[in-house]
Amino acid sequence: MLEGIKKAFASLTDKIKTTTLSESEIEKHVESFKLQLISNDVAVDVAEKLAAEVVERLKTIKVPRFSERREAVMQVLEESLSSVISEVDPDSSFINLVKSNYSSGKPTVVLFVGPNGGGKTTSVVKVSNYLKSKGLSSIIACSDTYRAGAIEQLKGLAERVGVRVVSHKYGGDPAAVALDAIEAAKAAKISTVLIDTAGRTEVDRNLLEEMRKIKRVSNPDVVIYVGDALAGNVVVEQVKRFNEYVGIDYVILAKLDADMKGGSAISVSYMTGKPIIFVGTGQGLDDLEPLDKKRLISTVLGHAS
Repeated sequence: MLEGIKKAFASLTDKIKTTTLSESEIEKHVESFKLQLISNDVAVDVAEKLAAEVVERLKTIKVPRFSERREAVMQVLEESLSSVISEVDPDSSFINLVKSNYSSGKPTVVLFVGPNGGGKTTSVVKVSNYLKSKGLSSIIACSDTYRAGAIEQLKGLAERVGVRVVSHKYGGDPAAVALDAIEAAKAAKISTVLIDTAGRTEVDRNLLEEMRKIKRVSNPDVVIYVGDALAGNVVVEQVKRFNEYVGIDYVILAKLDADMKGGSAISVSYMTGKPIIFVGTGQGLDDLEPLDKKRLISTVLGHAS
């Protein structure tokens, strides 16, 4: 996982950890580092910010011993990475919101958006399972009424975690499905409504307008974009487009366990201003974890240590 950016950081560390370099030598090594990041799907703006931060911080290192320099270099890299990664604790934000709304007698409505093939439907069920682990109930609206097999796929996954799915016939109005699920949640005193929506292979205007309509009708408390970590920089651009049209609150980065480059994991929150709330860590319905920034940074710097 994340082997590409691990190697980029390890390569830079090997070049600078034991020798005091001139400013021009530092800049030369960091320029090579920046190009390595870009080749591993780190957004250009993020790579440039990281490179600039590393250069400025390295210039301030003044330690007499090689062992101390190595520790100082590692701290520079850790601080630079930390500056571009944004996390949010789902328990203190999302889960507390659900509990607060439930105590007020209303369900929390969560709208999931994103392109086709990004792991959205599976992530919706994973979030339902996560809520269940916190003692919270949920109901899922299948507002993907176009993709063949979408309803059957969602019902099959939801059955494994014991969650009800509300659906209509294929070709129906996705917003009407969402409304029915909200009404069902109110009647059954269910704490959360999770709305699974349609995607496209390419993000087009019609899809975005459809998402906008579903949002207007369902009035969600939270909008979550689900993207595929393997898509690299494409994820960043897609999040931006969905945010412009629909407005999103959080990002779920699916399939992070299979991402050998790692660029999207350190690019998406900085480029979009939206924190990553969960990451997908496997194919099982339990394989959803809050983003742990410290652990992610430790993983990235693992080879460098």
